[in-house]
Amino acid sequence: MSQPISDNAARVWISSITFSDGTQVDFEPDDITVIVGPNNSGKSATLRGINTKFENQSNKSPVIAELTYESKGSPEEFEAWITSWAVQQIDKNQANPIYQAMGHGLHRSDAINSWTNLSNSVHNNLSRWFLLHLGGEQRLTTSNPAPAIQLTSENPSHPIHYLARDDAREMQLSEAFKRAFGMDLVVHRNAGGNYPLYVGERPIPATGEDRVSLTFLKRLEMLPKLHEQGDGMRSFASVLLATSVGKETILLIDEPEAFLHPPQARLLGQLITTATNSNRQTFIATHSSDALKGILASNNERVRVVRIERDGNVNHVKILSNPDIQELWSDSLLKHSNILDGLFHECVVVCESDSDCSFYSAIADAVTDQSEKNLDLHFVHCGGKARMPVVLRALVKVGVPVKAICDFDILSEEYPLRAICESLNCPWEEVERDWRIVKSAIDSKRPDRTTAEVKAEIDAVLDAESATIFPKAAKARITSILKLTTAWANAKTVGISYVPPGDASQAIRRLLSRLKSSHIHVVEVGELEGFDRTVPDHGPSWVAEVIQKDLARDPELADARDFVSDVVKTQG
Repeated sequence: MSQPISDNAARVWISSITFSDGTQVDFEPDDITVIVGPNNSGKSATLRGINTKFENQSNKSPVIAELTYESKGSPEEFEAWITSWAVQQIDKNQANPIYQAMGHGLHRSDAINSWTNLSNSVHNNLSRWFLLHLGGEQRLTTSNPAPAIQLTSENPSHPIHYLARDDAREMQLSEAFKRAFGMDLVVHRNAGGNYPLYVGERPIPATGEDRVSLTFLKRLEMLPKLHEQGDGMRSFASVLLATSVGKETILLIDEPEAFLHPPQARLLGQLITTATNSNRQTFIATHSSDALKGILASNNERVRVVRIERDGNVNHVKILSNPDIQELWSDSLLKHSNILDGLFHECVVVCESDSDCSFYSAIADAVTDQSEKNLDLHFVHCGGKARMPVVLRALVKVGVPVKAICDFDILSEEYPLRAICESLNCPWEEVERDWRIVKSAIDSKRPDRTTAEVKAEIDAVLDAESATIFPKAAKARITSILKLTTAWANAKTVGISYVPPGDASQAIRRLLSRLKSSHIHVVEVGELEGFDRTVPDHGPSWVAEVIQKDLARDPELADARDFVSDVVKTQG
């Protein structure tokens, strides 16, 4: 969709940014950098800072302390580059025309002098030529009608001019627009003083017609005008235009997903990375995991992620390189779940199951409603305790504060407990001795049920069934009975009270305390259902009934409120 810039063309790119926390991030000329983070962390401010610092290094930015850039090209190459896309307005002095493009202009002498003496004091003369900042207003107005030009002799001064001059480029953008909205995007080249865009089914010239035939133009003008449509269509088209045309070598895009539904945001994220040519450096600030997933789905090796988190007046950054991204994106759980949403929150709580997430999230809302400042928590599940280390490592790698909630039987085996500890910087040697004392004590306990009791319970289930096909519910009941024949199954049901008195009792207290200090919260009542035993169901049905209660006051849920309060208040 994009047109590559010649390798010998003049260009400027950001070579490094030093953020307010002192972290310096270096950039390649063709990087596609995605900036993510919680609300008010400084994502949009980073783009504004790049823009203002690029204009003049002395300009102030609350997020960026310093910015450096590099340039390439001789004065002759620079002049060839600027004349290849600028409109030249020749006044009285033919030797010193005014170059104009995309709403800005510069005399030839000033342009050549600025390029020859490129420095902080003069770079603002050229900044708009090399850097395009697509902010909130530009996302909506870039697709507005463009002033008409002489297509055969005048250089484009508006993104739509490129479409008007190039049918193939128009069709490429139209196909992308149609994927999002089910409608073509059509340039009206004969509207008089401007070139508007229309949306709908593209009219085809009939026999004896061409694109300037009056009958054809009337059919075209029956279509809706893009600039009179909703913000989603206008924004989508504007971002596509900005990434697909023009010769600025640095592109800043703020919230490309604005006004879009999730599937459209995901598509636009993917289109941005495929449309951005290899001679353009792109910075994208996004608040949307859908846009991020679209960007990552392109598998573009130029993509990297920078996560920003704000602490007072300081913005801390964490860089995720492309190899790191490819490693994360190859994991199907991370790709197809809401785990990456955690990049946009202050803290993520990883639970074993979706039911756990629903319950703990509801309790967290109940215990923090009255607090002065609610912690921005995001609850995600990992599909079972065995997958928890994968999710924890992924989130820690991108700088997201993480906490884990585990059922009591996480203590039954060294793995995945050890991997969870290592993921959250809890040295295994600090907990191993107490863990072995607890494990040995529970392993040595005899099951509460005799063989005869287990057999009787299973026989009762079988006797109650008469269906030809054995029901799944009956199978689940038998599985539950068999599970309770092991000591750890009973420990999961009972919790900490199942640990024998003496050394093991002291060890479990030390162990749980040390794990909690590393944000690993073990359910002392055994499992989710242990927080309210007045509700007989299990899993999703248990959660569905319990959350109908007064979660902030119900006496049966006092332990749950205390437990979740600990999770919320423990510093991330």
